[in-house]
Amino acid sequence: MAQNTRTVPAGTPTNVTQKHNKGGIGESTLRPDGTLKVTGEFAYSSDMWHEDMLWGQTLRSTVAHAEIASIDISEALAMPGVYSVLTYDDLPAEMKNYGLEIQDTPVLANGRVRHHGEPVALVAADHPETARRAAAKIKIDYRELPVVTDEASALAADAPLIHPGRDDHHSGHVPHPNIVHRQPIIRGNVEEARKRADVIVEGEYTFGMQDQAFLGPESGLAVPAEDGGVDLYVATQWLHSDLKQIAPVLGLPEEKVRMTLSGVGGAFGGREDISMQIHACLLALATNKPVKIVYNRFESFFGHVHRHPAKLYYEHGATKDGKLTHMKCKIVLDGGAYASASPAVVGNASSLSVGPYVLEDVDIEAIALYTNNPPCGAMRGFGAVQACFAYEAQMDKLAAKLGMDPVEFRQLNAMEMGTIMPTGQVVDSPAPVAELLRRVKARPLPPERQWETAGEGADVRALPGGLSNTTHGEGVVRGIGYAVGIKNVGFSEGFDDYSTARVRLEVINGEPVAMVHTAMAEVGQGGVTVHAQIARTELGVTQVTIHPADTQVGSAGSTSASRQTYMTGGAVKNTCEAVREAVLEIGRRKNGSYHPAWATAELLLEGGKVVTDGGEVLADLADVLEGEDAIDLELEFRHRPTVAFDLKTGQGDGHVQYTFAAHRAVVEVDTELGLVKVVELATAQDVGKALNMLSVVGQIQGGTTQGLGVAIMEEIIVDPKTAKVRNPSFTDYLIPTILDTPTIPVDVLELADPNAPYGLRGMGEAPTLSSTPAVIAAIRAATGLEINKTPIRPEALTGTL
Repeated sequence: MAQNTRTVPAGTPTNVTQKHNKGGIGESTLRPDGTLKVTGEFAYSSDMWHEDMLWGQTLRSTVAHAEIASIDISEALAMPGVYSVLTYDDLPAEMKNYGLEIQDTPVLANGRVRHHGEPVALVAADHPETARRAAAKIKIDYRELPVVTDEASALAADAPLIHPGRDDHHSGHVPHPNIVHRQPIIRGNVEEARKRADVIVEGEYTFGMQDQAFLGPESGLAVPAEDGGVDLYVATQWLHSDLKQIAPVLGLPEEKVRMTLSGVGGAFGGREDISMQIHACLLALATNKPVKIVYNRFESFFGHVHRHPAKLYYEHGATKDGKLTHMKCKIVLDGGAYASASPAVVGNASSLSVGPYVLEDVDIEAIALYTNNPPCGAMRGFGAVQACFAYEAQMDKLAAKLGMDPVEFRQLNAMEMGTIMPTGQVVDSPAPVAELLRRVKARPLPPERQWETAGEGADVRALPGGLSNTTHGEGVVRGIGYAVGIKNVGFSEGFDDYSTARVRLEVINGEPVAMVHTAMAEVGQGGVTVHAQIARTELGVTQVTIHPADTQVGSAGSTSASRQTYMTGGAVKNTCEAVREAVLEIGRRKNGSYHPAWATAELLLEGGKVVTDGGEVLADLADVLEGEDAIDLELEFRHRPTVAFDLKTGQGDGHVQYTFAAHRAVVEVDTELGLVKVVELATAQDVGKALNMLSVVGQIQGGTTQGLGVAIMEEIIVDPKTAKVRNPSFTDYLIPTILDTPTIPVDVLELADPNAPYGLRGMGEAPTLSSTPAVIAAIRAATGLEINKTPIRPEALTGTL
């Protein structure tokens, strides 16, 4: 059973408002959608229905790189029940591309396909099977082109250009048109620092392409409106970003594209990009009927971006007493056919490539490539995951070469508050790296299993591969590994990161009720729970209603970058504070002449009453609001500004906040069969302030499990000769089940960040970083093998690779 502890060291700085309202911040209140989800009653986007609804289907390319010589849609159009077939030539607006940062992705292929599974044509029909069969009747003549699949083929002098004539390519910063983005970071003098090193270690690391593997496939419903616009109900991560990309290609003003969030079955970054949104709207407007699109699992693997696979080349030096001298690295991320979030992933990978360590002399370069592989973009950890895998392997190599304990070596070099990052930014909030490592190391180890004396009563599920009855404990060896990581929080590099919240307070049936309205995408992270907790804390009410997320309120930004509790939570807090002040102004107007405390005391809203900071009750909140119009305010919240990294040196205060997590992995490996059983993944993490401990622990355990997956099983396999995806299904793309998931004890620290709302620290991504290298370090310890690739497959452990 998973465990957690909560620790707030004495003297911890905090800016938490101390209020005592039931169901407020700090309590583990239950999710409002929790019961519906576990009972199967929750309505996901794929459950939506509309009278007279049509079904949409996307035809996708069967090759990775080709010119489209011709498209014949006549047989598809002739099928009974087919209402519309659309290709690139049918797109209604002059703008035919979209994209998160670079608008390089065509709505439908324009004379050329650049990756396996690219959308080429759309069909709308009265039945999903009719739509599928009609799409299969579309005839496309492909003239295949050479494929670019890796660094060598992408950067060769005669390399085929994925995007010929791209106008943002310029010599120097991006020296080759197949490079999406490049970010160097130079600080100190690596050549001079290398002279001080007593030991130097090098490593080349390969990180596989991971899928977000959310369980709810891409889906949505587009409904044409009488005003010529469209109403779109969709599972997404960022409503307003979708809107800005959708409206131009439909040829509509944004106010005529109304978006409402529907039930989301997981995201992890995979829904930050457009998938079926534009296609459903195009078909709805073309047919003047509601159109629903639901991907099956096979199509889902092609319908969203994945985690960037990477090659990482590292060099570290250290003195004989264990102090790091320098670091040099090159990180090559495969962005696939279109840019997506690659520029931001490069920024994160480069700026966090040293890990949570003190290093004054660094030479870093990170690039993302255009290739004909599947497009890659946002996924939990966003560039920092790949870097953490490499720098933590380097720390183990250095410790071994120096004969030092790997945890003590890390602690000796651990950053702390006041450390200067390689970008020149000062870490100005708690950075308890050494303490997190101490905590995971000090935790009692799980008991050793006595295979020889287990007897017939032994639980074979505890053995590596035990459910397959492949081993009874022969050749099973235990290993222990450690890792720690650093992740940024929020959007970085000068991005105008803000969030909006609308809060309405009124009396209904004699009771004060608050309504919170934001555009935050609830994708499972628990924001709807926390927003209600904040409203109860700041307004002293019991009843809080969460309005469905839509574009009728200002943007809440993306549910990514561990930012929503910080940013939209901050917006809800700010707006509630403004509503509270409006309540107190009404109270002063009504009651100030009767009681001087209205004018002289600090007033709070607690338990449905207006009270002084000394606890004196001045009035019932309902009485203050009685006869008044509802208080209805909408405010924005911004974190402190960041700046773009210099394109030559990488210097700049590019991040708003850092978060840290450490893991200790205990594994058992059958060295004869190459099978791995992760016995325990203990973790410690600083969350600043746990607004809801139950949610915090769940997020940490979920992120840890995703890191476990990429360590030992998860990888999208792309054929290096054809760039075709070979395993687009949960039969062949494996993710951890409950039987693969170990005990995950969680130690939560709360060291408040004085710059953040309630002192909180974004925490959803950090556990995904260090869990992967911890598991791999434990496998190295068990086998004695040097393992530099994820995921680890059985053949790599048995010498048959």
